[in-house]
Amino acid sequence: MTQKSDRERIVITGVGLSAPNGNNLAEFREALLTGKSGLKMWDIPHYGPKAAGVCDFDENKYQKKKSRKRGTRVGAFGVYCASEALIDAGIDLENEDRSNIGIYVGITEHGNVETENELFDWMFVHDKNYEYWSHHHNPRTVANAPAGEISLNLGITGPAYTIGAACAAGNVGIIHAMQMIRAGEVEFALGGGLSESIRCSGIFAAFNSQGALGDHEEVTMASRPLDIERNGIAVSEGGCLYVIETLERAKKRGAQKIYGEIVGHHVNSDASDFVLPNKERQKECIMKALDKAGLTPNDIDIVNMHATGTGQGDIQECHAIRDVFDSAPNTLVNATKGFIGHCMGAAGSLELAGNLPSFTDGKVHPCKNITEVDPECELKGLVKDMVIDKEVNLILNNSFGMLGINSSIIIKKYE
Repeated sequence: MTQKSDRERIVITGVGLSAPNGNNLAEFREALLTGKSGLKMWDIPHYGPKAAGVCDFDENKYQKKKSRKRGTRVGAFGVYCASEALIDAGIDLENEDRSNIGIYVGITEHGNVETENELFDWMFVHDKNYEYWSHHHNPRTVANAPAGEISLNLGITGPAYTIGAACAAGNVGIIHAMQMIRAGEVEFALGGGLSESIRCSGIFAAFNSQGALGDHEEVTMASRPLDIERNGIAVSEGGCLYVIETLERAKKRGAQKIYGEIVGHHVNSDASDFVLPNKERQKECIMKALDKAGLTPNDIDIVNMHATGTGQGDIQECHAIRDVFDSAPNTLVNATKGFIGHCMGAAGSLELAGNLPSFTDGKVHPCKNITEVDPECELKGLVKDMVIDKEVNLILNNSFGMLGINSSIIIKKYE
């Protein structure tokens, strides 16, 4: 790896999250190590009960009720996660130039929930009377709303916008934050991903029509990536934002924690199908992230898979990982969606967070709900059903999305 100056090195110093099985990193990590599921039956508006990952956090912990009433569920995730990340990093905004702070939020989609509910009420409750249409609708549904709500609530006046990157968005939010810091656009940033997907019946209906909506008589088994009996995605909500800054700044302000250093990344596109993934482009994404970091496959201690639980999605990713890491005996592979389902725009950032504590506790969390591995998904180093003790210095996190967007990010233990 090429030696960089402290001004060039980008580190993670704060984590704020809400997952279906934990509302901070300690809770989330404990759930992953002890096998606690975050899936439950959820009554989807206008649709009915389905397995989903539902978060339970205090929406008003960091914002006034009036602000929450005007805003959105995804905005509430953003305010909560951003505030928790800043506290975790030991940053007091009263001591900061708020015009030099960036907010870069990865999202899968936004505005579906509000539009769907407004249309339902307009058509079926108010007999198509537009006078009942909420005057809050437009600011709630513009694509930059999740980042904008964070900006409004925290008084941050630097750039605040969303990045639409489908289910790769959590990784892309982190990558974009790093790039903007390196470009000198901001001094430090909040970056990651958010999702309110379980509030929208159309998402469930669409996955169902694709034959890709996960289901099981035991609700916690609805998401079972890599298992031979897997049958699709368990839709979930969630959020995870990081405080991201240069090592120089972190040292100067006396940061108490450095979770890890961002040393490699890549984003590319399949350009081959709306939905079906392309293993060659995924492989290329991983290899280019390794090249940028100056690493070999065997340097990586953990690969966290995107692993959604769909038939072809899991197979294509497993083939890509096999091509890259089959001759890397040092590398272990895990996946997170068996615990929490698919948190869409938040998936990449949440799943990275679940592995970050491996740097300090020396444990690799397993997959969940694999009764029998699909032969097409067999992988060397797969951490199938039990925690493994291992010294961890490098983590590669994969996150892929519809329309063929792929992202890989590599985090190094800080030394």
